[in-house]
Amino acid sequence: MSSQQFRTSGRSSKRPLQGRPAGAGTGFLFCLATIASAIGLAATYYFFVRTTAGQFIDESALVEATVLGGTAGRASTEFLDMLPMLSLAIAAIMVLFVTVARRRWTAAGIAVAACIAANAATQILKLLIPDRPDRGVQTLELNSLPSGHTTLAASAAAAVFLMVSPRWRPLAGFFGSTFAVATGVSTLINQWHRPADVVAAFLVVAAIMLPAGWLILRTGNSWNVWKGYGEHWAASRLWVWLTVAALVIAGLVAAYSLLQVPDLSTDSTIDYFWAGTAFIVIAGYLSALGGTWLFGLAARKG
Repeated sequence: MSSQQFRTSGRSSKRPLQGRPAGAGTGFLFCLATIASAIGLAATYYFFVRTTAGQFIDESALVEATVLGGTAGRASTEFLDMLPMLSLAIAAIMVLFVTVARRRWTAAGIAVAACIAANAATQILKLLIPDRPDRGVQTLELNSLPSGHTTLAASAAAAVFLMVSPRWRPLAGFFGSTFAVATGVSTLINQWHRPADVVAAFLVVAAIMLPAGWLILRTGNSWNVWKGYGEHWAASRLWVWLTVAALVIAGLVAAYSLLQVPDLSTDSTIDYFWAGTAFIVIAGYLSALGGTWLFGLAARKG
């Protein structure tokens, strides 16, 4: 081997291997998840707003929420009063910290723009969706779908999820969804929103934040490195299992509660409330589980 060939070989051997870009090959999955969220939103609206059975279940859950008045009601009211500033503060502090500390300017711009878009979409939908039709169910006709408070909380949590590095996303997904679920349940206890309004808010956020997340993955290749579960305490499978446990428990609660009122019986004092609460929990934690899996799959292997 000549000296020139040796020098050329030496330089190439020290050159870092180029992995596939973050998000490469998963664009179809992100597109599919976005479409599924939009279809889920339309289905939620149709069943719970346009049909008699859906209206009855949704309205019964709202009416039965009065059983949890008193201390729980006052606590949820205080929480909801603080929510706008709390959500903005959490998102602003985390996004600003990550942006300045890690110089993720493009990602910050995309995440903030998506957060604003999600909240704007919710307000636009409130104006465009017709009032609830008369299906023989005693209810307010005014449209309240999707929930603005839940959208604010969920979009703030999603913005943080998008900004943090992959090893922090399992933790961010669990606590972010917990925050959003607590917000949604509080709006139900306080009788501000029906369960379907909250579920719709989760779907609006998912439909807008998923494409934004894919863009961040494509533009943030240098820091979207995922070595798998266990590389850091925030990347522990514990957060995933806690999310799965919450989903299983909520599914059992929903099934048991609805079985107590066959054929949409009116002989219920709190079954519809628990079913509605379970729907909120399922929607919130399912979003977290799906997001953690999808973004983990899309992140480039380190």
